[in-house]
Amino acid sequence: MDDCPFCRIDPARIVAETALTQTIRDGFPVSPGHTLVIPKRHFADFFEATDAEAAEIWQALRTAAAELTGEQAPDGFNVGVNVGYAAGQTVMHLHVHLIPRYRGDQPDPRGGIRRIFPELADYWTPRPE
Repeated sequence: MDDCPFCRIDPARIVAETALTQTIRDGFPVSPGHTLVIPKRHFADFFEATDAEAAEIWQALRTAAAELTGEQAPDGFNVGVNVGYAAGQTVMHLHVHLIPRYRGDQPDPRGGIRRIFPELADYWTPRPE
């Protein structure tokens, strides 16, 4: 795809590669070490990945997490993928985010990815019935 930024990644940005994936640092990181794992084949929907692509994506995420743990010592990770425009996907080429998290980077990190709907993120506080 001529207009797809993930179909024409500058080779200098690639930090790891498998037969079916490329791993890069996010161009607009939300934390130090924010990484993307991208399949080489152009498709948008995570659920369209072949079994082989899904396996290599998962292995690339594990490898990247291990490397980031050694290099940057994060205290945790968020792993996420946006599937479709309604879910926030803006580049219609599948990419999986690996976001290192650091103690204190948010005042209260509880709820993790649930915070996309902040009013629903807090499931631990008792509510009147």
